[in-house]
Amino acid sequence: MASLWTFIIIGSVIYLFWLNRKVAEAANAHAKRQSDQLQVQLMSVACTKRRFGLLKSGKPGIKSEFIFEFSSDGESVYQGVLFMENEMLKSVLVPPHKI
Repeated sequence: MASLWTFIIIGSVIYLFWLNRKVAEAANAHAKRQSDQLQVQLMSVACTKRRFGLLKSGKPGIKSEFIFEFSSDGESVYQGVLFMENEMLKSVLVPPHKI
């Protein structure tokens, strides 16, 4: 019985790690797409908040907030925020910047 619980715990940890990686890769893709639309250079993407819970659809999942830094002129850096539920982009907050 103990070995069954060990496999369940190990399997859960592996699944959560895999899901977190999937969300991070989706955030990178969304940040790249957003910077291409704004015609700016993407500098970096970092996760600031991540929590497990029920999504708006009623299913369990991960709600995440990612900050992405971009530059429009190569000297100044601006920060935008991606709000995500699992791999789905819910909203983007981009500050005014020079083009």
